Order: sequence, then structure tokens, then C-alpha cells
Amino acid sequence: MRSLLFAALLILLAPLARAADGARARLDAFAKGLGAVSAHFAQTVYDVNGQPADRTEGTLALSAPRQFRWETTTPYKQLIVADGMHVWIYDPELEQVTVRNQGVEESHSPLTVLTDLSQLDREFKVSEQGSRDGCVWLRLKSTAKDPQFEYADLGFGPAGLERMDFKDTLGNRTEIRFSAWQRNPKLPAGTFRFTPPKGADVIGDITPEAEVHPLGH
Repeated sequence: MRSLLFAALLILLAPLARAADGARARLDAFAKGLGAVSAHFAQTVYDVNGQPADRTEGTLALSAPRQFRWETTTPYKQLIVADGMHVWIYDPELEQVTVRNQGVEESHSPLTVLTDLSQLDREFKVSEQGSRDGCVWLRLKSTAKDPQFEYADLGFGPAGLERMDFKDTLGNRTEIRFSAWQRNPKLPAGTFRFTPPKGADVIGDITPEAEVHPLGH
């Protein structure tokens, strides 16, 4: 499944704090004074048997409180843009665009924690996971009735958030490694705007009430 939108939302918790003790403290320190972040990512999806099923690389950008951009560049191209009202998913190979209400995706997602840390304890069960693989880990479990993931583990190293591992409700595991973090960068104009290319099929409705499903194949 190439449209890993929920993974894109989860990575937006990217802390850059170095000095705090413990994963939760590093997350708390990160939220203070945040305007925008950008980074590179390498993502690997493992199937229920632990075998790698899909690997992608690309870039991400976030502007608080509700805008983000997740762009896959290798081995195929795909773009996800959240403009504050809608989430746009563009697959150049299929020449297809899907749009949906951004609020639906944010429900019980770590994305909301970035702008309101009080939601961390309201929406999730949070636990320190200690140290392993050179990182200190924080585990988030959604308290939603029908959670979209079993857990999400955030791994903090000397450079901030270095890894994120999460397991979905189907038993697949996704590992994301981050590099080249920039805190409050000057992002290009239009980073969080998307206009469907001429000739592309558009699925969904560009209204606040849009409710369609992201591309999956």
C-alpha cells in the first residue's frame, strides 16, 4: 500500500531538543517556540512476517499548527499536502488526486499533540520505553474506540527524533528514520498549497465536508 498517509501524520511529532532527560521531556521541550520543521526520511514497511515489503525516501515539512507536506521521491513519486483544511494526495503515475477533510485524519493522531501537548494525555496512553538502539523511546497508544494503529514508538537520539516505529492494526510494522532536521526554516512559498495538475482525476470534494478515502494500491 503506497499511500501511507497515517505514517505521514505520525512523523510530525519530530522533536529536535538535545538536552532534556527522557523521551517525554524531549517532546515537551520541542513544542516550545516551534514554528516549522523540515527533514529527510527513509521509510520501510514490514509485513506480518517481518519481511520488508516497501521502502521509500523523501522529504517532509511542517508548519504549525495544521500544515504539512510529505513528498516521496524514491523509488516512486507521491505527494501528500495538508493545507489546514484538506489533505491532498497526488499520485503522478496514476495521474490521480484524492482530497479529504483534514479533521478526519487528525482525530486521535499524534499530529494534534504538536500544537496542544495537553492532548497527549487526553488522547493517548503514554509510556517511557527506556533505551535501545542508541535512542530513548516514548510509546503512544491511542485511546480511540477504533484506533488506526496499535502503537507508535518515538526514538530520540543526540540529534532529536531519529526514528519512529509503529505497528498498524493489521500487524504490519513501519520504521521511519529521520535526518537533516531544520527547526523553523524559511520554507518556499506554496509549500503547503496544492492545485491538481491539469488532466489529473480528482476524487473527493474540495469542501470542509469532504469525506473520501486516500489512494491505496
